[in-house]
Amino acid sequence: MAYLVTGGAGFIGSHVVEALRARGEQVRVLDNLATGSLRNLEEALHLPPDSIQVIRPAEPVEVAEGCEFVLGDIRDLEVLRRVCQGIHCVIHEAALRAVPRSVADPLSTNDVNVTGTLRLLVAAREAGVRRVVFASSSSVYGASLEVPKVETMTPAPVSPYAVSKLAGEHYCRVFYELYGLETVSLRYFNVYGPRQDPTSEYAAVIPKFIALALEGKPLEVHGDGQQSRDFTYIEDAVQATLLAATAPDVGGAVLNVGAGSTHSVLDLVRTLEAILGRHLEVRHTPPRPGDVRITLADIASARRRLGYEPRVSFEEGLTSMVYFSLAAHDQTRVVHSRRLS
Repeated sequence: MAYLVTGGAGFIGSHVVEALRARGEQVRVLDNLATGSLRNLEEALHLPPDSIQVIRPAEPVEVAEGCEFVLGDIRDLEVLRRVCQGIHCVIHEAALRAVPRSVADPLSTNDVNVTGTLRLLVAAREAGVRRVVFASSSSVYGASLEVPKVETMTPAPVSPYAVSKLAGEHYCRVFYELYGLETVSLRYFNVYGPRQDPTSEYAAVIPKFIALALEGKPLEVHGDGQQSRDFTYIEDAVQATLLAATAPDVGGAVLNVGAGSTHSVLDLVRTLEAILGRHLEVRHTPPRPGDVRITLADIASARRRLGYEPRVSFEEGLTSMVYFSLAAHDQTRVVHSRRLS
């Protein structure tokens, strides 16, 4: 099969690309590199640094056998029409992520996540794409304390980001019902793993905490730290995504993708202390606007309809992430010391 991965130079997208290439699939990547990086793609394809050529938008660049990279934006309909040609399945990971970013700039979030998704669906339909797998978010459930979160619950988004993801789901369903374009929307629950950028202003809590811990700095905990998340390791999220690309009879479906367990932010701190073997200083700050109190996925539907089964426990995933971050941290220190000398 031929796959288009939008946002394929990002955190989740690059892992999807890596898994597809490991299976021998043909892959085309579309990314504008606003938040993704070519380094992610090079790591995914086991290429040396600075080996991917970047040329003018919508011009495909062969980066490895069976894979190509296109520098372009999902808001550009003509670019989308070109990259959808010859594609069987689109895995749509491109988005402006993070609740705080959407609170600060709701217009950009809507433009990329809603308008971009709609234009992608239009281009996919015109090109005869068989299926679109859409990366949605558990944030659509909102602030309800009812757990676990089941797909039949009424969504109640409390941030522009969550609204944008819910709108994307509705567009996917409508394109399936009106036009017969198969779509599957996956509500990811707090995915974490290697290649998450800890330096971004909107970095997720796990890479940010690990980076601070390795630098010996206090961990910033918003509120009381009892807010909890269904932390989902990247391998499990990718597993569900690839299953959604090929599973039969899932057109128009909306499915949770999580670990099926929840851990508080303070649990995260304690687990990191156990892995690192030392005490970590915590500094409490005011709660963030738009944050929800608890996420916990009911994954019965994904199990039944996709054959999805989480394989990586919270402790295993976190340990793996710490070791990855330690290696990257040590490598950065070596490079920095060489530059100083």
